Amino acid sequence: MYQLFVEEHFDAAHYLPDYHGKCENLHGHRFKVIARLEAAGLDETGIAYDFAQLKQHLRDVLSRFDHTCLNDVSPLDRIGPSSENIAVTIYDALQPRFVQSPVELVSIEVWESPTSGVAYSP
Repeated sequence: MYQLFVEEHFDAAHYLPDYHGKCENLHGHRFKVIARLEAAGLDETGIAYDFAQLKQHLRDVLSRFDHTCLNDVSPLDRIGPSSENIAVTIYDALQPRFVQSPVELVSIEVWESPTSGVAYSP
């Protein structure tokens, strides 16, 4: 089994209204996002999936979050813009791009700082 992954980032602000601490105030992050695919085999060129295509899919999904207040972006405006909810939202937006593909999206990692992040996998 092969695991492939790419990393991208976006810059955004958010606040956690039901949190009691400094994160309840508006603040920003450079969110790092890692998308991981799994493949059982390789194609005729010896690759499991094209990194450039995977990066483009991830960039397309992340573009709607970049330089926004995440509290105003659907569905985060309803479920809250925690890193956990950001990860599942990105996963849900990215996963349909691989339905007819020989690879499977296995996880999304969202890092809000160099030392703090979350991984989501269904």
